[in-house]
Amino acid sequence: MKSRLVTVFGGSGFIGRYVVEKLAARGEMIRVAVRRPADALFLKPLGDLGQVQVMAANLNNEASIKRAVAGADCAINLVGVLFNDGGQSFQNLHEEGAARAARCAADVGVKTFVHMSALGADQASASEYARTKGRGEEAVLDACPRATIIRPSVVFGPEDGFYNRFAALAAKLPVLPIPGAETRFQPVYVRDVAEAIVRASVGGRDVEGKAFSLGGPQAKTLRELLEEMMAYTGIKRPIINVPFGLAMLQATFLGLLPNPPLTRDQVTLLRQDNVVPDGAEGLAALGITPTRISAVLPTYMIHHKRHGQFKAS
Repeated sequence: MKSRLVTVFGGSGFIGRYVVEKLAARGEMIRVAVRRPADALFLKPLGDLGQVQVMAANLNNEASIKRAVAGADCAINLVGVLFNDGGQSFQNLHEEGAARAARCAADVGVKTFVHMSALGADQASASEYARTKGRGEEAVLDACPRATIIRPSVVFGPEDGFYNRFAALAAKLPVLPIPGAETRFQPVYVRDVAEAIVRASVGGRDVEGKAFSLGGPQAKTLRELLEEMMAYTGIKRPIINVPFGLAMLQATFLGLLPNPPLTRDQVTLLRQDNVVPDGAEGLAALGITPTRISAVLPTYMIHHKRHGQFKAS
């Protein structure tokens, strides 16, 4: 069978690298569309010679999007941010950028469009992140009614910004002051998310026009997740549940920092559980068995031990 051409927007990110790897293993031709191509060259060895192409594209620039999707059989949009940073804002990327990508793909006849949103995406949310994710979903479906929406919970894996960040904090601080310590999450393994996206990229009646909510096999409070993490690093710290009002005040100042450790919008998100809704289609509907946290987390938390793998258990 002839290989398809798949355009991946945001393919150099945490999830994107695994999507590219899995697409390459399937024998697809991959066009990775990113703002800074030089930062995505590490993806090229994931495929055979010439299988992974890298090109410049920006979801704020329609002409670059059209070049990226020209001739593609499928387009996958993985672009997203966790905080506003100038032109890289929630509205520009989650909402307007997603709309442009879907519209351009539809205009040039791309058959399949897969859009990564987030669990909790809701146009009525008090959180700008969740609100723009919800609006982005609507905009994508307006342009491509047969698009597939992927909504993961917190995604974990060796390069994640969740467990690694908290493990680094635990190594530096005498206590972990955490807002929303009793908020529940359902972390999902990055390779499971990537596999779901790749399966959706094939298209067909089982996935077209549908949304899939992705969560792992366990729903736990943030406190429980961090306690499990610390058990693997061997660095134990008391967890202090910071009241939301105080956390909002702290985030007002922390949000002014480059790559802020906490923003007011993130505090707002922590007020709501982030778990797969009852009855929602998820990994099982795509034929994927979710990976347990305990099967993966110890393999990279070892790097946060004071003496790495040589520290006594």
